[in-house]
Formats: sequence, C-alpha cells, structure tokens
Amino acid sequence: MQVKEVKVCFVPNGKQYSFDCTNAFVKYGEKVVVETARGLEIGIICSKVTTCEDTDFPVPLKKVLRLATERDLETKENSAKLQQEIKTACEGLVKDLKLEMKITNVEVTLDSSKVLIYFTADNRVDFRELIKMLANQYKMRIELKQIDAREETKLMGGLGPCGRECCCACFLSEAEHSSIKMAKMQGLSLNPSSISGLCGKLKCCLAYENAHYTETFKLMPPVNSEVITPDGKGLVVYNNLLKRIVSVKLTSTDGLSNIKEYELSQLKNLEGKPYVQQ
Repeated sequence: MQVKEVKVCFVPNGKQYSFDCTNAFVKYGEKVVVETARGLEIGIICSKVTTCEDTDFPVPLKKVLRLATERDLETKENSAKLQQEIKTACEGLVKDLKLEMKITNVEVTLDSSKVLIYFTADNRVDFRELIKMLANQYKMRIELKQIDAREETKLMGGLGPCGRECCCACFLSEAEHSSIKMAKMQGLSLNPSSISGLCGKLKCCLAYENAHYTETFKLMPPVNSEVITPDGKGLVVYNNLLKRIVSVKLTSTDGLSNIKEYELSQLKNLEGKPYVQQ
C-alpha cells in the first residue's frame, strides 16, 4: 500500500524523522502535531511530500495528525516556562544527591504526559532516586537521556573558532564524520586546539572539502619525487592541494638551488607524461 512520507524535525536544523502524512495536507515549513513514541509533539515540516510503499519502512510510520493550531502553539509556549522550572528543580536535586552529571536541556511533550531530560556525564550515573523525586513532584513520566559533547553543542549552540555559529546548531541535521586523516590530507596543523570545535571533537567542517582534497591528492606528484618542469628536473617539496600548485626544488649547474612554484598542468613525470591531461 502506498503512503505519503514527509520529514519532520523538532528543533531547527535538527535530526529529521519520517512521518506518514496521508491524512493531512502539509507543506514545507509548516508546524504540525505528530504522534511520537514520547507522546504528542509539535514539529516542523522540513521536506517535500513523497509517495512510497509502506514496505519501504521496517516499522509503520507514525502519523502527522494535523496542522498546529494557535492553541497548540500557545500550549507549547507555556510549556517552555514549565521546562525551565523543571530544569532548575532538577539541577538542585542533582546537587543535593551529589550526582556527577550536568543537566543540558528539558523537553515537555505537548500533552504534558512526559518530560525528557538531557544530561552529560563522564561516567555511568545512578539517577533512579532523581527520577523518583521528580515524578512525585510533577506527576509526569520522567525520562533521562545521556548525550555526548557533540549533541550538547548542537542543543546549546555557540560560536565556533571561525567566528560563525556552530554548523551543527545552524544547519547540519546530522553530524559530519571527521577524522585525523582528513586534517593531514588538508595540510592542517594537528594541534588539538586548531582542529577541534566547541564540543572538543574534530571539526565537522573537515569533511566539507575532503572529497576535493582526496581526488586532487591522487593527481599530485608525491613529495620527494622527481618531476620535469619547464625549467628542467626538480624535486617536489610541497603540494598545495587546494590550488593545485606544486613547489619544486631546482638545482642549477653551479650547484645553487631554489624553490619555484608550478601549476600542476605544467609538470610531467620522468617518463614525460603530464600529470594533468591538456
């Protein structure tokens, strides 16, 4: 059977989830009430509606119930005050119980049936007593979720070392996979403070141009290899992968040497074959 699928996120630029909108007419950017495992929540339509087979999904999709009404939005706004109240109370209880954890964010479902508390911790935390005390105070189902440093930065936001808002907080719905190999490929300093973001992990932006660097690296002559330049043979000392410029050490007949830059298209290997086809 065919269903109409649409992507919904619950925070700006957050992770996108698939929902069934067969019984609701929705458009990109609209706020909707959806059914989730946690209860009713307000989400934002972040994709076009597509038609697909229900067999394409391992489990049946949750449904988009309706467009969010003014009353729904007002309820959501009022819950923000409750969320701050619960966060303050939770932080106080964490301190009283001497739990080694940091409360990052609190969310309350639209129907006020459940509270989701996000926290960070270096080690495993026994928070059973905390849940019991919160449940007795607020008469709602309490769920605690431990998140890592990347997720915390996405929730909290901030300015990265580049001076711009963190990518994860302003447009990335999924964290980019980065590695030390990418930093080495791009010729960056491996100083942790230079290649790490606010979260202390490798910068997501290392992955943005990695495909270009990887493909260009295959074209460039290896460092310490000999090449033929318009000025004779020389030894490669540095490759600028971004500009495709090669620094070559040339030695003159009188024994003096100097380093000169050439575009990749100007160079040939020792067999006389150009590195880039004209």
